[in-house]
Formats: sequence, structure tokens, C-alpha cells
Amino acid sequence: MIEANTLKETQTLLDHLGLDEEPIGVYYADSKPENAFGPKPGPTITRELEEQGEIDMQAVFQNFSCIIGNIWLARRKKGTAFISTEEYGCPGGSFYSAMMKPNLRFIEHYVTTGFEGSPIHGERYLPSPEAMRTFLAKVNPRTAPAKYCLFKPLSLFTADETPEFVIFFARPEVLSGLFTHTSFTTGDVDCVASPFGAGCTNIISWPLHYQEQGVEKAVLGGFDPSARKYMKTDELTFTVPWSLYQKMLKAIPESIFSVEGAWETVKKKVKRSARTWGEEG
Repeated sequence: MIEANTLKETQTLLDHLGLDEEPIGVYYADSKPENAFGPKPGPTITRELEEQGEIDMQAVFQNFSCIIGNIWLARRKKGTAFISTEEYGCPGGSFYSAMMKPNLRFIEHYVTTGFEGSPIHGERYLPSPEAMRTFLAKVNPRTAPAKYCLFKPLSLFTADETPEFVIFFARPEVLSGLFTHTSFTTGDVDCVASPFGAGCTNIISWPLHYQEQGVEKAVLGGFDPSARKYMKTDELTFTVPWSLYQKMLKAIPESIFSVEGAWETVKKKVKRSARTWGEEG
């Protein structure tokens, strides 16, 4: 449940940061709102079917739909984005959002060096399928607790909904404030991680990974070249678990935002950035 005071404190944080877009909450549920943004149903995909040669990858990618792309629509239209086991849009996104385990072997080749004798050259994001398997085994998201993984602005959460994670979309000047405030809140110099992953890995899988370990850690992401088309120029993601986010809000009165000094200079640059990109309110 998100209390009214939490939304008020969120607005205070946004004002301090100079950010005019509220963060997106991530949660799991067995139903989705009408008119939510997400993939169309696709062919059933499992490792077992893949090993039996019964998956037509052309059919799978016929209705490709990226999680970050659907979140982009939710951001613009103040709505909800989703992914499910049947409505997955992307085999990688299905695994990273905890909708499918284990991953398809196809992904291990597609993200790396492709397939021998095939025109699919691979994305070359990691050097080999073996390196990709090591990564997938490490991130290893839990099984989803409900049918849908959903994303929407915090102000759209109802009384019986609570986000697991909070995602900020921001450029470096604002990120400097989020990074510093997270360090101040936790007192941990290693409280922000930025491991390799797809755009959706760093807003879902890695936050889940740290949460399952009982670690409150923010995740900096948005470096995936394939996801950049669905993000603003120079924009990255900054994801924090809900428990840490609440502590960050409570820490605002004593933070860098409460004293005269460096942040005032940075905030001038935040405004300058907004003017540069034609986003000044």
C-alpha cells in the first residue's frame, strides 16, 4: 500500500532532484488494467519445446515487444505496462521478468556470437554463449509470484497494491543526486550496483537478485544498446527496492538537499539540461 504521505514525500524528492517525471513502481498481480501496454500472445516457449525443435523463432519474434518499450508508452501516457507468460513479446524479457525458467538456449547465442552457419550474427554483448550462460545462472530470477509483472507510476497504485521496486528514469545530473542520497541513506559505499544486463534485467532481475539475498541495493542500468531506442537521449535507469525507497524518503530532511552547497550548483545544471532538451516546464 502506498500512503498519501509517501506520494507527498516522493514529490518533495522530485522537487529536490529537479525531475518532473514520477518514478515507476514494479509489482506482480494476477490481473492487469484495461488498456495496459504490453505484448500480444505468442507461441508457447519452453526449454523443453526448444530442445525438441518445436519452437518457430520467426513466429516468436513476429510480434516482438520490448518491456522497456512498453514502459516508455506507460510513461508517456500515464498508464500501465505488463508482461506475462503468454504475452511475453521477447524471450529474454520473459526470463528476466521471472515469467519463464529456464531460459531458451537461443538467447545464449543471440546475445553473443550468433549461430554457426546462420545469418544471425549475434549481438556481441558478451563474448561467447558460455559467458552468457554464466551470467544467466548468476542473475537467475525467482519464479514469478503472480500471472503478470506490471509497471506504472506510483500515483496509480491502489490501496491494496505495493511496489517491489521503484524505477527512476533520469539523466546524469539527476542521477548524481539519487546516487548520493542513496549513499547517505544507507551509509554503504557499495549501495549502488551496475552489473551487465538487458534494459529489463537491471530494472527487474538484478533488483530481484539482491532482494533474494536480503541486500538493499540500488541498480543503475539502461546501458543495453537494444533498449536505448526506448529511452531519452542520455537517460539511464535507477532502481531501488521499496524498503530502501521508503528510507530514502525519510532521510530527505538531513540529506544533501537540506544544506547549501554542491547540490545547488548541480540543480542549476539540471535546469540547463532541461532547457537543452526542450523539457523545461
